[in-house]
Amino acid sequence: MKKINLSITGCMGRMGQQLIKSSKNNKNFKIVSLTESKIINKKIVGVKLGLNNIDSFKNTNVIIDFTVPKCTLEILKIASSLKKKVIIGTTGFSKKDENIIKKFSKKIPILKAGNMSLGVNLLMYLTEITSKSLGNNFLSKVYEVHHKHKIDYPSGTALMLGKGIAFGKNKNFSNIIGKKYLNKKSFPYSKKINFNSIRKGEVIGEHEVRFSSGKEIVRLNHESFDRSLYSEGALTAAMWLMTKKPGLYSMRDLLNFK
Repeated sequence: MKKINLSITGCMGRMGQQLIKSSKNNKNFKIVSLTESKIINKKIVGVKLGLNNIDSFKNTNVIIDFTVPKCTLEILKIASSLKKKVIIGTTGFSKKDENIIKKFSKKIPILKAGNMSLGVNLLMYLTEITSKSLGNNFLSKVYEVHHKHKIDYPSGTALMLGKGIAFGKNKNFSNIIGKKYLNKKSFPYSKKINFNSIRKGEVIGEHEVRFSSGKEIVRLNHESFDRSLYSEGALTAAMWLMTKKPGLYSMRDLLNFK
């Protein structure tokens, strides 16, 4: 099988470094470019670091992006002009950003996921089913913990779980999103979906969805112990995307969840 030419953006970041490690050990991929938002005179795995431009991406098959929203949109503009496939693991997009991504997906295949983990995406699926089954008699909230370096909150995964709750209740998420707390020891249920984000230490990721009727509580949770599960998920997504037509895909499509 011919190797897939891979570009990794944000290569000096936590996920960028993990992606380099995972792809180096994966016989299906060849790293052809590594990029950052500023000039860094350095080589990693024999590849000179470059900027996010046409020269960096012209020989790639797929770009895996774990950066920041502004950078992601710049990368999509270049990828669209070159007809390159893109995996987006970046989080923290505004509604306007999401609409721009949708427009680009009409020209190129894009898989976007707030979390690349198989387990987390199963949690999302179970959240939808639980929310639908329990109905409006149960209130719900989302709790998440990440390392102290993570800036955005709630995490993309937490918001994804919130959308799963809304989907299960057949409601528009934007209409039932509640308060977004940061580093609170406890936080309340409400008729809307409240979020509490904890930033501490070097925690890779913990997420929990809670449903309460006032008489009982149902908890669904997931804990990550190794960052490689995200990079390996992203590489699996990249392989899957190779045969896809332009469109906006998710891990749900890859896992064939109904």
